Amino acid sequence: MSQFPEGLPKVALIDADFLVYRIGFASEDTGVRMAKARLTEFLHKIVYIDLRADDYEAYITGKTNFRFEVAKTRPYKGNRAKMEKPKHYEALREHLLTLGAVVSDNCEADDLVAIRSTQLEFVIVGQDKDLLQLKGWHYNPVKEEFKQVSEHEANKSFWTQMLTGDVSDNIPGLAKVGPVKAAKTLQDCVSYDDMAKAAWGLYKEKEQSIEYFKEQGQLLWLQRYEGELWEPPKDLLESS
Repeated sequence: MSQFPEGLPKVALIDADFLVYRIGFASEDTGVRMAKARLTEFLHKIVYIDLRADDYEAYITGKTNFRFEVAKTRPYKGNRAKMEKPKHYEALREHLLTLGAVVSDNCEADDLVAIRSTQLEFVIVGQDKDLLQLKGWHYNPVKEEFKQVSEHEANKSFWTQMLTGDVSDNIPGLAKVGPVKAAKTLQDCVSYDDMAKAAWGLYKEKEQSIEYFKEQGQLLWLQRYEGELWEPPKDLLESS
């Protein structure tokens, strides 16, 4: 484990979807009771041993999601239709509910984590790189690594995804734009608005519309309040 940070917040915000898959696939050859016990043990290890926290909030993704309607270019997560689920998938999700987890409604677990991250001191727990668009302390329990993300780093993470897309969620971004090109595009940007202008400049260079730009942003942005639908900065819209 990386060195334990001093002054770490005492509440863990957990995107718990990964727990179902990690414990589920590791428990394919065991009964459901053992799988549930393993999940409880792993969750408690993360919160009370790794993070030395006093409490946690855990979230799992429900069946409804506004992004399914937002996605016009490609079906959101359409590449996951045939993805295999672990043997005890439903049982482990139900078990998380007994451990206090909350199921998202018309959004995803990481949206609820993002919303709560604006309301209290926290450590964000999960594996999903999308969470790096949130400033604050992060903990990856698989790598056992801590990371403190600044507001600038959080903004750059979002705008990098705006350029590169997200293959795992079937979000295309810009064709032939990878991490290197994205980094070069954003390298001189100081603020969120600077990054927006630089990203939009590359979208225009690639002959993409403002509607397509907004679609990508609404798919990638984690909500900061219930029902939020991302919009580009107003001055950018006015100049487009």
